[in-house]
Amino acid sequence: MISGASSAEAALLMIDANEGIQEQSRRHGYILSLLGIKKIFVIVNKMDLIDYSENVYNNIRQNFDKFLSNLNIYPIEYIPVSAFNGENITSASENLLWYKGVTIVEALDLIQKDPAQEDKPLRFPVQDVYKFDHRRIIAGRVESGALRIGDEIVISPSGKTTKVKSIENWPDSYDKNFVSAGMSVGITVEDEFFNKRGEIISHRQNKPQKGNLFNANIFWMGKNPLVKGKTYKLKLTTQEIECEVFSINTVIDSSNLNVSESLNGVNRNEVAEITIKTKDVICFDEFSEFSGTGRFVIVDDLNVSGGGIVLKTDDTLKNRVLEPKSKSFKPRSRLVTKAQKEKKLQQKAKVIWITGLSGCGKSEIAVKLEKKLFELGKTICYLDSANLRFGISSDLEFNESGVYEQTRRIAEIANQFINNGIITIVTSISRYKKAREIAKEIVGSDDYLEFHIETPLEMLKKRALKSLYKQDGNNEVEMLYEKSEYPVYSLYIDDPDFNTDEKVDLIYNQIKNML
Repeated sequence: MISGASSAEAALLMIDANEGIQEQSRRHGYILSLLGIKKIFVIVNKMDLIDYSENVYNNIRQNFDKFLSNLNIYPIEYIPVSAFNGENITSASENLLWYKGVTIVEALDLIQKDPAQEDKPLRFPVQDVYKFDHRRIIAGRVESGALRIGDEIVISPSGKTTKVKSIENWPDSYDKNFVSAGMSVGITVEDEFFNKRGEIISHRQNKPQKGNLFNANIFWMGKNPLVKGKTYKLKLTTQEIECEVFSINTVIDSSNLNVSESLNGVNRNEVAEITIKTKDVICFDEFSEFSGTGRFVIVDDLNVSGGGIVLKTDDTLKNRVLEPKSKSFKPRSRLVTKAQKEKKLQQKAKVIWITGLSGCGKSEIAVKLEKKLFELGKTICYLDSANLRFGISSDLEFNESGVYEQTRRIAEIANQFINNGIITIVTSISRYKKAREIAKEIVGSDDYLEFHIETPLEMLKKRALKSLYKQDGNNEVEMLYEKSEYPVYSLYIDDPDFNTDEKVDLIYNQIKNML
């Protein structure tokens, strides 16, 4: 049942109306939860044996709903039927006139098929790189989506961007301008990168997750138990990397569906929810969204010993390198996603990181920008680095390590806000470019908008506390701010009495189509 259901898009879960909800029904619900199947109809069968009782049906529905909701399963419909008499299978039953829902056949028609692989976002795992004459051809199989010449692509996990220069596929009769899911092809790109097996190519607007820690459901077939702390090899698409079981969260014996009380290991023929930690950062997707990049195997002693699927990760933990100190924790997920919150708030959440030396005017600009966005109906939060020094960062020194940690903490807080759909403005000197790179990584490059307020030294001296800058004309202050190596938005201000509203309008015009 487990192996068969692992490739299903929907399920009909059967309950005997005469016997009521049995332990087996609960176990089947748990298995559907483990496999990530969400399109579910519950069929309440043998209604003829209980005289088509609406009360019994309602009790089953109410009690089973309570159980399934704890597994994050919400059935589309409960359908009362009598399979023996063929009632509510293809047509409505006169004995069930109190039921106003669909029949089983109508229910099957309601199930929307998952999008075809070619209609999903691009996933192109790199199998190898071949050098032909002057060309470096990146070869692999397109798992999902489509690719065209001229497309801007991202190579993960490095995050490098380039464009497709040509498509090299065989035989020559194939279309050289377009490839889609299921095709094994090669491409060349406009920029020379060091590409390697295991990287995943995608379009910029929908990249795979990347990280070193994720939750998964696994079916174990190894002769030796799967145990915590032991080194295994994980294979996911073309990626091969050492991994270990960080924690074992739930174990079920697949032969009898009994839940194990021991979480010390996973024995042969047991199904488990585990947390996997990889040696380095890898790319992956939630299995329910992308089966090709959400399915993996684990190798133990050169043998494929387990197969698994990647579970949903909370938005705040996506694309992160996680190093928790305690193995009592595991990555968790929510029922309401960032995208759903953004849709409700009618906005796209971004972090607007305004940086520059003391006296550059970033705080004056930020408060006006907050007011402008608020008046436009946006849900917004403003994080002032100076104010945080009185609270969450009051323990930090004003040295290099303290500056790095302050920037990291602000980024972590901002990340929590934007993953709740809230536009977040940050003002912080964040003078070190590496610290800002860390902030960008925490927030995510697609949601991080950096504005550098650049000002001449003479203006800084006039606007900031005199003790901050030397008055002897020494330009050492210019060395205190390291400019980012990646592209950022820049504002140049040389007038101590500049018009803040004008600067706010400049920023807003840059970002208004992104919010």
